[in-house]
Amino acid sequence: MSGKASSTAYSADAGLGGVGRPPRVDWVDMAKGFCIVFVVMMHSTLGVEDAAERTGFMGYVVAFARPFRMPDFFLISGLFLARVIDRDWRTYLDRKVVHFLYFYVIWFTIQFAFKAPGMAADEGWGALPGLYLLGYIEPFGTLWFIYLLPIFFVVTKLTRRVPIWVMLPIAAALEMMTIETGWIVIDEFAERFVFFYVGYVFAPQVFALAGRAQNAPLAGIAGLLAWGLLNGFLVFAGYAMLPGVSLALGLIGAAAVVTLCALLARSGAFGWLEYAGRNSIVVYLAFFLPMAITRVVLLKTGIIEDIGVVSLIVTAAGVVTPLIFHALVRNTPLKFLFERPERFKIERRPDGAALQPAE
Repeated sequence: MSGKASSTAYSADAGLGGVGRPPRVDWVDMAKGFCIVFVVMMHSTLGVEDAAERTGFMGYVVAFARPFRMPDFFLISGLFLARVIDRDWRTYLDRKVVHFLYFYVIWFTIQFAFKAPGMAADEGWGALPGLYLLGYIEPFGTLWFIYLLPIFFVVTKLTRRVPIWVMLPIAAALEMMTIETGWIVIDEFAERFVFFYVGYVFAPQVFALAGRAQNAPLAGIAGLLAWGLLNGFLVFAGYAMLPGVSLALGLIGAAAVVTLCALLARSGAFGWLEYAGRNSIVVYLAFFLPMAITRVVLLKTGIIEDIGVVSLIVTAAGVVTPLIFHALVRNTPLKFLFERPERFKIERRPDGAALQPAE
């Protein structure tokens, strides 16, 4: 593989961002960057189109990406779990649960504060305490991913002795059952766990796929073209969400993103995408506000009439603004927004031991 390091040297938190240090795997960061851009794109485009009551060309891009957008995110999140899953529970919980819980509490509170006036207008100010507490049971807004990811980590560690041939069919069956209870944790767990588990148990095969793509780029490009035609046909013909089809498209689409990002890493271009991937938790946590502000400004002023272009600009603002904000605050007291302070860590360390990056 080209790039900076092999998979064995990777030192970032599995999943979104974390406190990783180089060396890293460039195509993995590319893949995380690709996914976070498409997540922001989805929220931006749907928000713009709903507010404007019109559709634009970006809506087709969002629809095309639906089968693979979140499956790839969860598959990438499971890639490095095998390296740490056998660690003691205290260390494991610190890095895989408390780490994400900390950011959920901080950013849930921030999002709630911004949305509180609107909720009070609908439900009354007296309802706000209950609604806030409900956010610790039912994930709030765009933060459901970092709420669900620690659950995946814990479930996978608890079941690590269960044979793959038992776990994998169960996980696949949950996805194909299209469970709709109305509770985000239950529904999203059923729909997404299989992709996280596949990333965990088939990580060597995923890295081998990336290596083959980089060693035979023309074959990789041909595969991407074939996948694009298949995915597009099934999406726009209305078959993509059928049981079994959605699972297959999610897995094939995740493989396509791995292939694409391996090729992008090999090219040496798209460094901005790799940077976004290295800081994907920053974008994920903070994109909601610049996205909303940019959408309101553009739609209220009407300076751009094309809804697709508006959606594209709102997406760019949602990705770029958090990265700029992070760069501005990383050496200030506000760094707690993106960096977990030592007092919120439960990992036991020997006296005087140097801190190590999370894995």
